Amino acid sequence: MTCVILQPSYIPWRGYFHQIQKADVFVFYDDANYDKHGWRNRNRVKTFHGAQWLTIPVTAPQGRQLHETPINEVRIDRDRNWDAKHWKTLAIAYSKAPFYKQYAPLLEPHYHATTNLLAEFTIAFTKTIAAALGITTTRFLRSSEMAARGRATERLTGILRELGADHYVSGPSARNYLDEMQFSAIGATVEYMRYEYAEYPQLYPPFDPALSILDLLFMCGPDSPRYIWGNL
Repeated sequence: MTCVILQPSYIPWRGYFHQIQKADVFVFYDDANYDKHGWRNRNRVKTFHGAQWLTIPVTAPQGRQLHETPINEVRIDRDRNWDAKHWKTLAIAYSKAPFYKQYAPLLEPHYHATTNLLAEFTIAFTKTIAAALGITTTRFLRSSEMAARGRATERLTGILRELGADHYVSGPSARNYLDEMQFSAIGATVEYMRYEYAEYPQLYPPFDPALSILDLLFMCGPDSPRYIWGNL
């Protein structure tokens, strides 16, 4: 059984969904501490004026700092009209994209959601996009709902052991800190992603590879998987 464990992110890039596609079980690492200036609450889309950040304003529970708050306890700042602004930006940027009209009705309802927790919003949105990409067999779980505890590699291997998984897929940067001996000790192998993706048509050249999955989805529609995991 192949397992992937990643922090929930806002409209993440295609590499994130490639890992979901590879996984039999995908675990949202939702009780890891929030990393400020990461991808938990923001991502980039392409506009006529170039790449633009879409950032969800967030707050920590009273008396806490964001960097010491688990992701699943980070709150969305509902005093700011960010959701309407984000959808307006997407509509303006992609209204001329070939598949905008096909996917807009599927995605827009997320910007009318009333949840106050960041992870609730981003996890639901990610599942919707995964389904739109044709990912139907991956099972989704949350680390906060599992019994495994510990830190760093110990927590990851604990989750694998709890699931009975024997193969772990990780991003390439994790080579610098994963203790592969701990995976070997439980009989699990480790695979590192190689992000080598072909360019696809974009509205505003030059090509930018580091954008939200929404750019690819609006531009290539049902053909999007060909630009992520190919014709598997």
